[in-house]
Amino acid sequence: MSTTAAFPISRFPVPEIHDLPEDIRTRILAVQEKSGFVPNVFLVLAHRPDEFRAFFAYHDSLMDKKGNLTKAEREMIVVATSNANQCQYCVVAHGAILRIRAKNPLVADQVAVNYRKADITPRQMAMLDFAMKVSAQAWAVNDADFETLRQHGFDMDDIWDIAGIAAFFGLSNRMANVTSMRPNDEFYSMGR
Repeated sequence: MSTTAAFPISRFPVPEIHDLPEDIRTRILAVQEKSGFVPNVFLVLAHRPDEFRAFFAYHDSLMDKKGNLTKAEREMIVVATSNANQCQYCVVAHGAILRIRAKNPLVADQVAVNYRKADITPRQMAMLDFAMKVSAQAWAVNDADFETLRQHGFDMDDIWDIAGIAAFFGLSNRMANVTSMRPNDEFYSMGR
């Protein structure tokens, strides 16, 4: 765990792994075994076990599903909208995942700073423009937005996925900011 007294990972109490309900402990230990460390989001959200379960169930439904969006494109949505929401944790953590999934650290870093200047396809630009609109002005989404996405080959399920990821990470970004969730040091060098 990346924490010191000077740099805690949360403003809220962080439970010890051995004190967690078995299902949550098992999930965290599996993540630790796969990645070599425990991402702080798991520890911070474990403060509220029922919400932890709901959060990660929805996260997994959005991010791990099959569909026309690649896993890298799903991460692009997270990184671009998290930048707009000024969420350091999600930009750093999902930026690392994007570097790995896209196999392109340059594009991942470009999307993390300003996707509008990134070396991405017109299709990905349309996807991120829509995700940003959902993130910042969902009330303004209209039929023209759907038509633009359809012209780039997105179907209604894809559009739902883009909106769902942007909306879900709006929640995640806000909780990460309120808790003052600190990105693990390990994320900074991943995929470089």
